[in-house]
Amino acid sequence: MGLKSYKPNTPGHRQMVVSDFADITRTQPEKSLTVGKRATGGRNNQGRITSRFRGGGVKRQLRRIDFRREKDGVPAKVAEIEYDPNRSARIALLNYADGEKRYILAPLKVAVGDTLLSGPGAEIKPGNCLRLGDIPEGVAIHGLEMVPGKGAALVRTAGGVAELRAREGDYVTVRLSSGEIRKLHANCRATIGQLGNLEHMNRSFGKAGKKRYLGKRPHNRGVSMNPIDHPMGGGEGRTSGGGHPRSPWGQLAKGFKTRKKSKNSSRFIVERRKKK
Repeated sequence: MGLKSYKPNTPGHRQMVVSDFADITRTQPEKSLTVGKRATGGRNNQGRITSRFRGGGVKRQLRRIDFRREKDGVPAKVAEIEYDPNRSARIALLNYADGEKRYILAPLKVAVGDTLLSGPGAEIKPGNCLRLGDIPEGVAIHGLEMVPGKGAALVRTAGGVAELRAREGDYVTVRLSSGEIRKLHANCRATIGQLGNLEHMNRSFGKAGKKRYLGKRPHNRGVSMNPIDHPMGGGEGRTSGGGHPRSPWGQLAKGFKTRKKSKNSSRFIVERRKKK
C-alpha cells in the first residue's frame, strides 16, 4: 500500500499522484452484495437542486457494508481486500463459517486468510468487533455506534482511528479522530484497530477531469457572479463585496455556528474538537 506518480509526459500526469492499489486482491465485487446506485445530480425527490455543483461522474455499484456486525460467535475468514468507489477506506470480504458472505471496512494489519470474530469473548485484535464496555482502555478502535444496534456511524474513513479513554457507569469516554471527546453507551459496538489506506489524503488528482469522474462539477465562486445571483457578486474589478462570506441565500459561511443548541446529543460531548 503506497502511492504512485507518473512521468510528466502530459500536463495531467505531471502532478498526478494516485494509490498503487498494492493491497487490493480482487478487482470485481461480490455480485450478491452489490446494488445499483442512482445518480441524483444534487437534486431532491422534487427535481430541485439542493446540493450545488454535482452531476455526471462514472457509474458505480453500491457495496452493501455490514456496519452492525451482529453475527456473534460465528468465525469469518477474510477472503479478499477490495476497492470501493463509494468510500475512501478499503473493504474486506468475509466468508462466515455458516456460508454467508459480508463486506466490512478493512482495518490495518488485516490480510487475506485471517479469521475474525464479533461479540462477547472475541480477542482484542484488529478486525474483531466488541461492545465498548468489553474493550480495554487505550485501545485504538473504529466504526463506532452512536445508538446500540443501529450500526457504525463514527470513524469510517480511510486512516480513521479513535481511542477509548475511560469508563464511567453505563458510558465510556472516547476521543474521536477529529479531537472531539464524547461519551457513548457501553452497549455500543466498535471494531478494533485503525482503518487502512492511510495514504489516501496524500493523493493528487493532477487534472480537473478527475473531479468530473467523481461527479463533481466546477465550483463557481460567489464573488465572480452578478449581484442578482449572489450577495457577494458585483463590483468593479475583483472585490469581495464588503460583506462576510455567505451562501446565495444569506447563510454565513465562516464563524457562524450551525449546530442546534437544543440538540439532544450535545450533553454527551465532553470536549469540542475546536477549543476556544
